[in-house]
Amino acid sequence: MKKRLLSFWEIWNMSFGFLGIQFGYALQGGFMSRIFQTLGASEDEIPLLWIAAPLTGLIVQPIIGYLSDRTWHPKLGRRKPYFLIGAVLSSLALFFAPHSSALWMAAGFLWVIDACINISMEPFRALVADKLHESQRSYGFVVQTLIIGIGTWVASNLPWLINQLGVSNEAPAGVVPQSVRIAFAIGAFVFILSILYTIFTTEEYPPEDMEAFLKEKKEKKSNFIKDITENVANMPKTMRKLGVIQFFSWFAFFTMWSLATPALTEHIYDAPKPDVKLYAQLDAEGSIVHKGEGEDKRVMFLDAEKEATYTTKDKAYNTAADEVGSAMGVYGLSSMAFALLLTFYSARFKLNRKYTHLVSLILGGLGFIGMYFCDDFISLAICFVLVGISWGSILSMPYAMLSSSIDPTKMGMFMGLFNMFIVIPQIVAALGGVNFVYKLIGDKTINAMIVAGISLIVAGLFNLLITNKKAIAYSIDQSE
Repeated sequence: MKKRLLSFWEIWNMSFGFLGIQFGYALQGGFMSRIFQTLGASEDEIPLLWIAAPLTGLIVQPIIGYLSDRTWHPKLGRRKPYFLIGAVLSSLALFFAPHSSALWMAAGFLWVIDACINISMEPFRALVADKLHESQRSYGFVVQTLIIGIGTWVASNLPWLINQLGVSNEAPAGVVPQSVRIAFAIGAFVFILSILYTIFTTEEYPPEDMEAFLKEKKEKKSNFIKDITENVANMPKTMRKLGVIQFFSWFAFFTMWSLATPALTEHIYDAPKPDVKLYAQLDAEGSIVHKGEGEDKRVMFLDAEKEATYTTKDKAYNTAADEVGSAMGVYGLSSMAFALLLTFYSARFKLNRKYTHLVSLILGGLGFIGMYFCDDFISLAICFVLVGISWGSILSMPYAMLSSSIDPTKMGMFMGLFNMFIVIPQIVAALGGVNFVYKLIGDKTINAMIVAGISLIVAGLFNLLITNKKAIAYSIDQSE
């Protein structure tokens, strides 16, 4: 089918749901480690607590991609039913996550949040390829990145902004501050509204031959495992090469999401999360003694002086964590600016995706390494500006290259399988890979940011493997 060229606002409308998706990811990435630490997790335990998220993506995205390729609803279309289901479930999980009273509850909510966000996110990638002419795909994925950048910046700054409006960022030991709870509630509200906006403003193309589509769907209904296996075995070469780039890219960003808060609050602000066990009453088994139940559960301190010392240190940590969250938000802002620049350029000229991605990843790697030398918010924000350039490219260039090198009738399936190269590095990192590698440099958690930087630079250099001319740069003059 000959696809017409869409206007900026048509592409904006079909991508707007990513605002909510990114609210969910930014709140999860910026503040779940803070919640884990509040509930008693040590720095070394944090990556493992994150493992549910990538494991969920490994399972959910290929399934959703496969199902959405074979779905057609008369009113909602092919991809939009999954947007809606994921949005409703994600919003509920986001609202309740910061109300966790135990570490296992918070880890469970992270699993649910990531599973539900994946239900919405994977079909959004496929929708761009479904609706856009190949000459507009870089443009389409860049517009998505622009919206993602807006969501990252706003969501990352929510706890800080809410605190500035008078809501406390302090709480008793083991309790998540009210400012974080309100931020997650706002994120849940934005998630569902933005997805609904895309659903009501975007029409999907029906299958060209509905009768053949329904027949194929019926015949292939029980062949899910076989189809997945065959498509993995017959994965295009360009997709495999992009997978190597994705591995090192997402290893770096998982390291940031899981360890940036403990690393930077300690290294830059000298305000690590205090270990409540040093100040609290312990039972015979060495566990903290509490009084009350549920949200009223409180730590019993050794004495008033110990409680005051802990409270002072915890206040310093929460203030530092708010600033780190705001600095992380800068990477969303710079990715938005970078995406805006690419939007203007790719709307008018042919974009070399390969070298754009190579340079962007190397700049992000330098940003991570630079964090070791930061001593205040401004210098840290500058580093996150560089990280944001790489993030803007990661969210657009690999998908643009991939969509130009795979069978369009299997777009959802391959977009889902491509997620393997996102979640496998995160699983490797969560199972101890990141702890092992950064401790080769030294015991300080800030060394994890150096590892993230090296990983991004390696990812950038692997772009030199990409040789498919159609993937590197597609122009409207090329044949379809």
